[in-house]
Amino acid sequence: MVKHRKTCYHTQYRKEADNGVSPECMKTGKYEMDLCSGSIIRKVISFSIPLMLTGVLQLLYNAADVIVVGQFSGKEALAAVGSTSSLINLLVNVFLGLSVGTSVAVAQSYGAGDTAAVQRTVHTSVALALVSGVGIGTVGFVFARPLLGWMGNPPDVIDSATLYIRIYFLGMPVNMLYTFGAAVLRAVGDTKRPLAFLTVAGVINVLLNLVFVIALRMSVAGVALATIIAQGVSAALVIRCLMHSDGSVHFSPADMRFHRDSLARIIKVGLPAGLQSTMFSISNVLIQSSINTFGSVVMAGNAAAGSLEGFVYTSQNSIYQACLTFTSQNHGAKQYRRVRKVFWVCLVTVLAVGFALGGLFVLLASQLVGIYNPNPLVIAEGVKRLSIICGTYFVCGVMEVLVGQLRGLGYSIVPAVATLVLVCVLRIVWIYTVFRISPTIETLMWSYPLSWLLAALFHAGTYLTVQRRLPRDDTPLPPDSCNAMRCARM
Repeated sequence: MVKHRKTCYHTQYRKEADNGVSPECMKTGKYEMDLCSGSIIRKVISFSIPLMLTGVLQLLYNAADVIVVGQFSGKEALAAVGSTSSLINLLVNVFLGLSVGTSVAVAQSYGAGDTAAVQRTVHTSVALALVSGVGIGTVGFVFARPLLGWMGNPPDVIDSATLYIRIYFLGMPVNMLYTFGAAVLRAVGDTKRPLAFLTVAGVINVLLNLVFVIALRMSVAGVALATIIAQGVSAALVIRCLMHSDGSVHFSPADMRFHRDSLARIIKVGLPAGLQSTMFSISNVLIQSSINTFGSVVMAGNAAAGSLEGFVYTSQNSIYQACLTFTSQNHGAKQYRRVRKVFWVCLVTVLAVGFALGGLFVLLASQLVGIYNPNPLVIAEGVKRLSIICGTYFVCGVMEVLVGQLRGLGYSIVPAVATLVLVCVLRIVWIYTVFRISPTIETLMWSYPLSWLLAALFHAGTYLTVQRRLPRDDTPLPPDSCNAMRCARM
């Protein structure tokens, strides 16, 4: 059993308990955010902007890897680093999906005022992060070269790509610790501290890139080593944060273990979410394999464009995270009318972000790709991809918000199955039919928006069905509810 020490964190807690205030209701730390009351749009923005900046920072220091090797180690090194992303995502996405399960389980328990359940989930999540990090790190290290060879990496790229990916997977345990720890913090509305932690890690990553690649000429090994050191710093900061938390997400290493009920809740939502992401990754690996047949110039252009697309995606994904967390907390608190409002606010917001950023990246495509590599041929290939993907990325945003609401309500299997059929299978069929008839990069790239559109339409139908099943009115909280007390004090 987890020892609940929430009445022992600070003298203030003990004093309030002595004065007759229920300690179960004193779980809201100063960084935590009650999402069950107040202006939805204001809180969505307040929640999303730090999360958006966190994602952008993470992409910036990932982009620093690509930019540094592209500028100082040549197009082969750029192609090597860029060609590994789809394989890395394929191997880790199931476990990243479990972090989504962590976020939903914590948020629903937090919204319901169940501090004991939050505590069990926190300690289970950290244990799961360590176990999954060691497991996937071992698999990635051992099977890196065979998998890259299966993807068709050309001879001038595969050795460097193998070295990069093996070093990267050595850091997987700390990567998972940060991911699960940040998911816990987001679930209680805290998106500011993960931003601060990633800022520190990002600065360290960029500085080490410059030292390892430019000064020590370590090429892809240097950027991989810089990445895992930076990930170690961010993991240490987030675990330290949880250990010193004065709220419901306090973590004690002595209490770390798997709790069956918490693990089941995490897996119920997280495993289908992880499998859904894996389906995306399988199709992306096949697409990357098709890109590899065009040679290192096309690979380099697509690596640069793929890195840039990430900025649009992560901005939209922050709205998905907001929809997921707001829906989970309000569903736990049985605030059904607010659940519906959350969806429409997030939908309008993600469309605005998708149109604005996607259009900007299409407009500045040549200049942005040129930052990664000055070769005109590489730039031309990158522009081809950006024009199609970023111009239609708002469709992906709509799909993500729909999935976020469904997962927040506890429906995770249906989106996973839909993704398998409408994304993974469609893209595979596209590669072996349409792409074979017209084997161009443009033909290959159009498989992305088409699959997003079909998946979004299916999720919209599922959303309407689920919404009809929800009660029309909120369920009143009992007067002595911890959640009611907490909301009344906000």
